[in-house]
Amino acid sequence: MTQHLDPRAPWVISTHDLGRRPGSMRRVNLALPAPADIGVEMIGVPKDVDVELDIRLEAVMEGVLVTGTAQAPLRGECARCLEPVISRSEVGFQELFFYSAEDAAEGDPLLDGELLDLEPVFRDAVVLTLPLSPVCGEDCAGLCAECGVRLADAEPGHGHEVIDARWAKLQGLVPEHNNDQES
Repeated sequence: MTQHLDPRAPWVISTHDLGRRPGSMRRVNLALPAPADIGVEMIGVPKDVDVELDIRLEAVMEGVLVTGTAQAPLRGECARCLEPVISRSEVGFQELFFYSAEDAAEGDPLLDGELLDLEPVFRDAVVLTLPLSPVCGEDCAGLCAECGVRLADAEPGHGHEVIDARWAKLQGLVPEHNNDQES
C-alpha cells in the first residue's frame, strides 16, 4: 500500500491547474515553515522559521518539472571558537516529478495524483550546500589549545610557557636562583 500525501501539509503543492498539458506553467512564491532536522552537526535551518520559495511548476511529457530557489536563515556555531554563527542560505533546485512509476527510474520522485512534496527536494538542496566547519569569520583564530580562551578576546601575545615533555621531570631539580640572597 502506498502512502498518500496530505494536501494540507505545508510542503505539499497541488499541480491541478497545470492539467497534464505539456507547456503549461505556473509561478509560485511561498513562505513555508522549515521542517525539523535540516542541517549538519554544527549548522542548520532552525525548525519552523520562514523559508522563502520562488518556484516554477512546468508540465512536461513525463511529469511536472519544478525549478526554483529557496532562502532560509541558518543558525549554528563556529567550528573554531564555538561562538554563534548566523547567516542565510540561498539554494537553487530542479526536480522532475513523474506522473507514473513506469516513466521513472528507481528513487525518482512521483506525483501523488496531482500533488507533489517539495520538502525532500528542499532538504537535499540545503544540506548539500552547508559548510561542514562553519566559521564566524574567515579571520577567526579559534580557541587557545592550552586554556580554552577565545583568542579574539585574549590579550595580544597570549601564550603559555610550554616545557618540552622530555625535560619536564628535570624541572624543580635546580632551585630557582634568587638575587636577593647573600652568598
